[in-house]
Amino acid sequence: QLQLVESGGGLVQPGGSLRLSCAASGSALGDYTVAWFRQAPGKEREGVSCISSGGGSRNYAGTVKGRFTISRDNAKNTVYLQMNSLKPEDTAVYSCAAANGLCVLWPWDYNNWGQGTQVTVSS
Repeated sequence: QLQLVESGGGLVQPGGSLRLSCAASGSALGDYTVAWFRQAPGKEREGVSCISSGGGSRNYAGTVKGRFTISRDNAKNTVYLQMNSLKPEDTAVYSCAAANGLCVLWPWDYNNWGQGTQVTVSS
């Protein structure tokens, strides 16, 4: 059974950077497409980015394109989300999710989820 654990969240000032990690256990993460989602209080869950199992396909939400970069190290069973030029509107709980499917940003396509990590962007 695939289990996912996120880390790397925290408090950062506007314009700062964070790198989130999504570490897997119980199965080879390299067999899965992995996505990052976020949810702010009172808002719907939003797809942020995804990466295919081999890393050849990556997608980004328009709100983060050019600022966030998704990558993976299948040898370490980990997917990363590098977040630069952070804005207050990036504040949310960030969760990673995995599925055997295409790299899409629809949450209903993913059936393995982590618990999430809080990212707060504030001065």
